[in-house]
Amino acid sequence: MSLSDIKEKMHSGEIYFPNDEELMEEQLGYINKLYDFNITRPTEMEKRGQLLKEMFAEIGEGCYVEPPLHSNFGGYHVHFGKNVYANFNLTLVDDTHIYVGDFTMFGPNVTIATAGHPICPELREKGLQYNMPVHIGKNCWIGANAVVLPGITIGDNVVIGAGSVVTKDIPSNVVAVGNPCRVLRQVSEHDREYYYKDKKIKWDS
Repeated sequence: MSLSDIKEKMHSGEIYFPNDEELMEEQLGYINKLYDFNITRPTEMEKRGQLLKEMFAEIGEGCYVEPPLHSNFGGYHVHFGKNVYANFNLTLVDDTHIYVGDFTMFGPNVTIATAGHPICPELREKGLQYNMPVHIGKNCWIGANAVVLPGITIGDNVVIGAGSVVTKDIPSNVVAVGNPCRVLRQVSEHDREYYYKDKKIKWDS
C-alpha cells in the first residue's frame, strides 16, 4: 500500500497499519522538531514561537505552550486558534486532526487522543489502528489531568473538570465533570457574579 493510501486511511476513520516504514520515517522528522522545542530555555520565547509555527498545522497569534509537550506527530495535525494556553505535559495524540478554538486553556497533564485500537484482540495483535478527529471550541478550560477521547466534540465556553474522561460530546456553555464526563450544570449569571465560591467578581476594578 502506498504512503498516500495509508494517509487517506489515517484521516478517514478506517483501520490501517501505523508502522509503515515510510510513514514512520516522516513521523520521526516531526518528532525531532518537537524535541528541539522541548529543550528550549525559558528565555527563548521567540524561538519557541517560531518552532510552534513550523510544527503545527495551524497556530494563531498569542498562543503559549509550556514544555514539555508530547505529540505523536509533533503537532503536524494540530490546529490552534489564537491565544490558546497549554500548561505542562499536554499530550496530543495527533495521528489525525485536532482542532482547538481561540482562548481555550489546558491545565497540566491533559491528554487529547485521536487514535484508537479495535476491541477485537486479533486485530490489535496485527497492530491495526484507527483515528477520529477531536474538536474543542472557543474559550474552553480543560482542567488538569483531563482526557479527551477520539472523535469527541466539545462546544464553546465549556469547563471540563480536573481528572475528567470525556467519552461523549459536550454541548456549549456548560460545566462538565467526572469519569465518564457528564454535564453538571449550565454556565449561568451566577458565574458572572462569583469567580470562586463566595468570591465576587469586581468588574470595575
